[in-house]
This record gives sequence, C-alpha cells and structure tokens, in this order.
Amino acid sequence: MRPDLVAKYRNQRVPRYTSYPPSPQFSAAVTAGDYRRWLGQLTAADTLSLYLHVPFCRSMCWYCGCHTTVVTHEAPIRRYQAALEAEIDAVAGALVPDSTLSRGGGLPPVTHIHFGGGTPTLLPPDAFLSLMDRLARRFGRPAATAEIAVEIDPRTLTPAMAAALGQGGVTRASLGVQSFDDRVQRAINRVQPYAATAEAVARLRQSGIGGINLDLIYGLPHQTVDSCVQSVTQALQLAPDRLSVFGYAHMPSLKAHQGRIEAAALPGAAERTEQAAAMAAALEAAGYVAIGLDHYARADDVMALAYNAGRLKRNFQGYTVDTATALLGFGASAIGRTRGGYIQNQVAVPAYLKAWEDGGEGWAVAKGLALSDDDRLRADIIEQLMCCFSVDLEETCRRHGRPLAEILTPATERALAALSSDDMIICDKTRVEVREEARPLVRSVAVLFDAYFDPGSGRHSYAV
Repeated sequence: MRPDLVAKYRNQRVPRYTSYPPSPQFSAAVTAGDYRRWLGQLTAADTLSLYLHVPFCRSMCWYCGCHTTVVTHEAPIRRYQAALEAEIDAVAGALVPDSTLSRGGGLPPVTHIHFGGGTPTLLPPDAFLSLMDRLARRFGRPAATAEIAVEIDPRTLTPAMAAALGQGGVTRASLGVQSFDDRVQRAINRVQPYAATAEAVARLRQSGIGGINLDLIYGLPHQTVDSCVQSVTQALQLAPDRLSVFGYAHMPSLKAHQGRIEAAALPGAAERTEQAAAMAAALEAAGYVAIGLDHYARADDVMALAYNAGRLKRNFQGYTVDTATALLGFGASAIGRTRGGYIQNQVAVPAYLKAWEDGGEGWAVAKGLALSDDDRLRADIIEQLMCCFSVDLEETCRRHGRPLAEILTPATERALAALSSDDMIICDKTRVEVREEARPLVRSVAVLFDAYFDPGSGRHSYAV
C-alpha cells in the first residue's frame, strides 16, 4: 500500500462490514416475536447456517475483542449447554408453520454449522456430541456437502475432545495462534509454544479433520516485521489449508482488558502496514491466494475457488463460502439473519441463561434490525466491494428493482471522484473497482454506501 494513502486514511474509523447494517444499528425495537415471525416465513426452499456461540475461556487473552468469560470448572458450561438445547428446541419448533408441513413442505436443509467462541472446545466431549445430536434431531442431518467448523484454542485441546470433533463430523478447525513470538505472547497474556499448536494440528488430522485454518494477528505489542514473517514461516510448517491474518484493533474503551496492553508497545499505522504487507508477501510466495482483506487459502481450496468465481460471501465469521439464505444464531451474544432482518441474543451470559431458565417465554432476543429494501441493496453493494473489490452499481440496482439515483447521489459521486483522484479506485461509468494497492482500505470505499455511518461515533476500528 502507498504510504500517502496510509497517512491520509489511517485515522478514519469504519465498520468491518461483517454485516450491513452494522451491529451498532441494532435496537430493542426488534423482539422475539419478530424473530418467530421471520422464522415462520422460511420454507424448504431455503438453506440454513447454524452458529453456536460458546463464550468461555480458561484465561483472558488481553487482545481479545470477543464476548467471553473465564471459567475454571465444568458446572457453568453444563448449565450453558442446557440453555443452548432449550434454544435449539424453541427455534426449530418455530421454523416451519404446521400449515407448511401439511402442504408437503419441510425443514430447510442445513448446509453449514459453526461453533465459535470463546473456546467451544471447552465443552466436555459428551456435551459437544449431545449438541450435534440435538441439532440433527431438530433440524435434520446436515447435507453431505455441509461444512462443520469449530474454533479451537490449541492450549486446551485434549485427545478426547479431538476424537469427539471427528466423531461429530467436524470438517474444518480454526486454531488461534496470533503470534509465535515469545515476547509478544507474554505481552498479550497468551503463552502458546509452537509445540502445543503442532500437537493440536496432529490430533485433529488423526481424528479425520482435514481442513485446518490458522489465525495470525499483526499490530500486537512488540511485533516487528521480522517477527511477523517468522510467525508465518512457522505456521506454514503445519501446512494449513487457510490462514487468517487480522489487524489488532486496540479499543480499551469497549474491552477493558485491552487496557492491560501497553499502548506504547503497539506499532504505529505505518509499521502495521509494513507488517501486513510482509506477511502477505510471505504467504503469496508460498503459493497461497490472497482473499479479501485478511484471508489466504491454497489455490485448490474451496474458498480460493469461490473467490476466483466471484462467489465469496461475508458474514459474522468473516469471509466464507457459506451461501445459506438464513443464519440462525444460538447462545449469548449470537447474531442471526433471515430475509426479515437481524437478531441478536442477550450478550451477558447471566441474562441469556435467565431467559431460558425462566421458561423461554420471551426467548433471549435482546435486539435486532428489520431490513428495508434499501438495506438489502446497500448490503449487496458493500458485500461485493468487500469480497470482490468491485461492483457494478447499475446492474446491482436493477437486480433489486431500485433506481440508480438512490445510490449514486451527487454527494456519493463527489466522494467517488475524490477517491478516484487519490488513485484508490477506478470508476468506469457505474462500475467501481478498488485498485490493488488500495485494497487494504476497501472499507473506506464501502463506507460511501453506508446510509447509517456516523464518522463521529468512535465505535469502529481504524481503517488501517
């Protein structure tokens, strides 16, 4: 990326666009009643992606931006499992109205299952298998081609849990690494020897789990270009199918534990850019395909194939090949999406548990957003930019049955012209393409089509 673009845009705070509208726009105006109604509108022609959030860890990593709680014993996890099962039963029961079933309809097929966290593999092995069985009984067995993915902390993966993951049909595991540099690990309170990660990968492969993803981060305290490249080199020794390379977002005002990171030890915007570029160069030299902002995959991986074919998607798990028409979220803070809109559960674990232990009358829905036609159009535009780095505004508006003038306003045209003059984008009539050297700043292009964006909110991460 050019240094002048970094200098100009580095302090801009913009959404990550794992959804549109972004989650800060959710409100309590959307209730469990709305969710039940939207579920009832799904038919057998739809497809389902199921996300289960397990918000527990053995210790708190100071860089973490997830909703998670430290637990040291099994009892709270078992209690949480019972609430998850109650939610699975309730959502499945509301999914298809009896009238649809009586006309010969059925449940939408499950094409994707994802366990996120926290650390989902803190579930006892029998609890994980029980949840998989519950999902199968309530939603039907996943499609033969379904991806079943789980996020893992290698430090806590036991042989019994690795075996249970294989028995449960898991096809892909995403292992958190962040950095193999000892000094960086100590600074973020995540000491994880290389041997622990290698052992976890071996256990997973022995259990029949072939898809391995490793997560790395740049912009952490005490990181240098050399240490970032060294982490990539060590990661490649494990022969992962995919790697995710994220930029650390330091927001202690939102995540208090991040305040334990020494701010003076964090690299600046220019250093972060150099780190990201060096990691990208090392991965591409090893034959991995750069996908979107922060993913890399082997050329024959389904994600690389989807990217090359223009079929890549983006949701709350980041870049994905998941094309399901509805995402159902289970657990505290979990977010779901139907054609009707977005739904988010209570974020705090005690509030989530109380909702289901009190009988679940109001479910655990805390907030959401009902989608308008304008939202759906802008979501499509932004997803194309985030996934393909280009969009034909006229063609997209035509598909949505909306006039181009709603999107290409005089103000938007002026903003696009400014980006074009900075050599960030190429504008050809109604087609917008982000230049290759400016792709790390694609969020600063996508934000032009965000009708909700408030530049003064301070709720988003920096553009670089």
